Amino acid sequence: MTRKRLLAAIAATASAAGLFGAVVTAEAAAPSLTAVFAQSSAWDSGYGGKYTLTNAGDANSAQWTIEFDLPEGTAITTSWSSVLTRTGQHYKVTNAGFNGTIEPGGTASFGFNTTGLGLPTGCTVNGSPCGGGAPTTTTAPTSTTTVSNPPTTTTTTVPSGDVVDVGTAAELRAALAAASPGQTIRLAEGTYRGSFVATKPGTADAPITVTGPATAVLINDGPSGEAPSCPAPTAGWDSGYGFWLYGAPYWHLKGFTVQESKKGIVADDSHHTVIEGVRVHRIDEEAVHFRRSSADSVIRDSTISHTGLVQAGYGEGVYLGSANSNWACHGNSGGVDRSDRIQVLDNHIGPYVAAEGIDVKEGTADGVIRGNNFDGQGVSGQNSADSWVDVKGFGYVIEGNTGTFASPGTFANGYETHNPSTTPSFPNGCGNVWRDNKSDLGGVGQYAIKITSTSKCPERPNVVYASNAVSSAVNGLTNIPVTP
Repeated sequence: MTRKRLLAAIAATASAAGLFGAVVTAEAAAPSLTAVFAQSSAWDSGYGGKYTLTNAGDANSAQWTIEFDLPEGTAITTSWSSVLTRTGQHYKVTNAGFNGTIEPGGTASFGFNTTGLGLPTGCTVNGSPCGGGAPTTTTAPTSTTTVSNPPTTTTTTVPSGDVVDVGTAAELRAALAAASPGQTIRLAEGTYRGSFVATKPGTADAPITVTGPATAVLINDGPSGEAPSCPAPTAGWDSGYGFWLYGAPYWHLKGFTVQESKKGIVADDSHHTVIEGVRVHRIDEEAVHFRRSSADSVIRDSTISHTGLVQAGYGEGVYLGSANSNWACHGNSGGVDRSDRIQVLDNHIGPYVAAEGIDVKEGTADGVIRGNNFDGQGVSGQNSADSWVDVKGFGYVIEGNTGTFASPGTFANGYETHNPSTTPSFPNGCGNVWRDNKSDLGGVGQYAIKITSTSKCPERPNVVYASNAVSSAVNGLTNIPVTP
């Protein structure tokens, strides 16, 4: 018998017995949140932490706020899936736009990295102890320093040139169509739905900038219409991409969010693209793709999660170049997609990036992958996606990254190389260097760095330095001799 029917029956019985002094009141449904902290990884100077919230009540939560203290000498450096503020050693963390609602019996989580090894104390969730119980009385902070997620740009000035403020999807489309070198398009807080395509080039001295807060959210509900044989802006066709640069070099994209789109941000034939402090999540396929020789580009200080929602095997976090089977469309430099010298710096990639965190395709060269944090939870294993980074290019430097894996997911190795043959021939999967990376393979991964072939790279061998560190590996650091 349901609670409502039971209370009605008790009330009827009380009335029939003449117990008019007894009043039976139905208890209102309400959420009941608890939170549990766990370390997801640790290193000499810091750790990765994660709070998981659980709703044990009988109604959805509308929002949540967790507060805690860290000891002197420990501070949060980056956070994700949340909005964080700090006063001294006291931290207040509220939900992001997508994870405030927790259904009865459901969970939500957020994570962070620290400098220092001190653990949180005095945790409360919506004013009550994180482990459950009566509310805790706290004194409201007198001032706060806001650290939004994803990271915002550190400068408050804008590039030289006109500034165009936009607040609607129509205004944004008009601004993109009329963009000129040196101009800044500034997004107001809000949701922008539709197709957003940039085709006007900036210049080295006067790039074009699109900037906005994390609460400026771009969503493309496409695709729709008849697609051309190779992706190109076409009347009557919506690609479904959240933001598309096409033949548009020297653009800077800063601070805003892209979500709920077929692909997140795509740069086609758009060299010297800079993507900084953006958040890309809840994407059907890959989050960020540099292709058609979009060389000399950078993505930094950005947050990527929850990709491959429709095609898990194509849910890469950052995709550099194109598979040789797609060069007929995306190869425009001698038939090869030469998206060379791309830098992937200081990003947080994962969890629930269904394919590789970074997929480096054949024919690309001389990129840098540095200072990133890879959370492999949720990698699908589909389409051979079972590592943080798969390197099929050559001459890459992979250094100073931190990677972790925890169930669920299908995980083989932290970093892998492969050597697809192409015509004309390139030393694919050769000449790459790993140093100063920290890998926690969760007791599942075989090697931190798996070199698929040495015989295919006689002149440009891959190099794994002893400065790399690994824990919880089935086999160890690497399957090739380590260089001191």
